[in-house]
Amino acid sequence: MSDHIKKLQIAIEPLRQQIINHKVYPAITELDDLRIFMQYHVFAVWDFMSLLKALQNNLTCTSVPWFPVGSAVTRHLINEIVAGEESDIDQNGELKSHYELYLEAMQQSGADTSQIEKFISELKISNNLSSSFEVSDAPQAAQDFVNFTFKIINSKKDYLQAATFTFGREDLIPNMFHSIVSDISKTFPEEVSIFKYYLERHIEVDGDHHSNLALQMTSNLCGDNETFWKEAEQATILSLQKRIDLWDAVYEQIESKKTIFN
Repeated sequence: MSDHIKKLQIAIEPLRQQIINHKVYPAITELDDLRIFMQYHVFAVWDFMSLLKALQNNLTCTSVPWFPVGSAVTRHLINEIVAGEESDIDQNGELKSHYELYLEAMQQSGADTSQIEKFISELKISNNLSSSFEVSDAPQAAQDFVNFTFKIINSKKDYLQAATFTFGREDLIPNMFHSIVSDISKTFPEEVSIFKYYLERHIEVDGDHHSNLALQMTSNLCGDNETFWKEAEQATILSLQKRIDLWDAVYEQIESKKTIFN
């Protein structure tokens, strides 16, 4: 591991610990709590795929006529990650993107998918995030999270996209949350089996193989450019803060609903 990677990891570790130990996880004790979490989190699942495809567009040739773009090593890294995220296997052995799998998990659990579905439908027509958020009435914290992701995407800086993808996304499904879902699945096995599989698959794929590929990709793109590494660190810090803000909003929604019913 390069010194640059180690330095960046040290800089972001306090924020990473805040996310791993966030109070939202122990707050999820009932199926309704999980549904609230999923209705916010699905926007992050979707824009993760958008960030991933932005990297693929920047690092490979995705248009016709084809020409070799950049490093063959980097092309291999991003294409392998895309294949795993965009066409993974579901619990029945069928090919499916992680986003589509997440939607199925929401439907099984009884979570409301109308906001994300309205958002996607409007975005296909308008290609405008603001109007799509308005039509869907998406949670403000989810809007802020997605807007930041697209700020990174629209920067056209592949090294920033790679850094936020690597340090702000790939390594942030904590085992703590997985254990909580395991506990809920004992009580509601028919409602959360797909979500449990989604997390297990995500941890299996991202926890080792994809995270290593992403680390190498970021290191290759930043190289020895100190300015790139500094920008990457700043962007990653902002990305992690947006995740904390998202989790804070989920926690507040869960607690406010419990207060109403108690």
